[in-house]
Amino acid sequence: MRVRIKLFSVSIISLGLCLCCCFSSWAQQTDSIPATSGFRFKTVIIDAGHGGKDPGARGSYSVEKNVTLAIAKKLKLYIDTGMKGVTALMTRTDDTFIPLNQRSNIANQAHGNLFVSIHCNSSPEGNAASAHKRKGVLLLVYGFHRLKEQEEAVRENASIFQEKDYKQNYESYDETDPSNAIILNAYIQKYRKQSILFGDLLNAEFTDFDGRPSEGVKEQGVLVLAHSAMPAVLIETGFINNPEEEDYLNSPGGQDAIVKSIVTAITNYRKAIGSL
Repeated sequence: MRVRIKLFSVSIISLGLCLCCCFSSWAQQTDSIPATSGFRFKTVIIDAGHGGKDPGARGSYSVEKNVTLAIAKKLKLYIDTGMKGVTALMTRTDDTFIPLNQRSNIANQAHGNLFVSIHCNSSPEGNAASAHKRKGVLLLVYGFHRLKEQEEAVRENASIFQEKDYKQNYESYDETDPSNAIILNAYIQKYRKQSILFGDLLNAEFTDFDGRPSEGVKEQGVLVLAHSAMPAVLIETGFINNPEEEDYLNSPGGQDAIVKSIVTAITNYRKAIGSL
């Protein structure tokens, strides 16, 4: 039995090393994609956070799942009508609960070129009637850091507890396991640079052109980003339990401004990778 276990572990690690080599080769080709490479940016995956039985964060009169869906629909419409040659695909189009791993599967099966996950942040002080001070945006890309830096990832990953088979679906999600660590490191090498690039471009739009406060671009272990085989960023669009921010997130003007920032950042990202 020990021999079988050892052989199995060696096989898994060998597979991880093979994937690492393949991923590294791909990364060398796509870190700086020249305009003549033949690469075409065709598909944006729009992920409206939460949904169905998972409401997400709560404000005084609204919940995250409804705000994110409204913004996602506007973003899809703008991309489909305003970006020639680019199609937007939503992971959910109504008030439906979609498990986190299925969201990644939808994105991967569509061969997306960019994964944009839309969420609302929530400060931990209490309910929306409290005097909340935190406001502004936060951009998350996939990565592992110290536990105390994982506040948003822990909150967003809590969606898995709405899933009946969450232990089975995510039992392999352990960055301390050697075989998983190899694959995760290969993933990070492949997509990290482009994810951070897009995050920085988003941050510039939100802060420099829209005047929104920002907590910057952070790397956290966000599950919905972990298995998306493309550059991916989770956008915390604002603090829904801050009364001022809640009004902004629910207003047509606020949603339009958020969408405009995302669209401009996508356009600038396409220019940066040579696909515009």
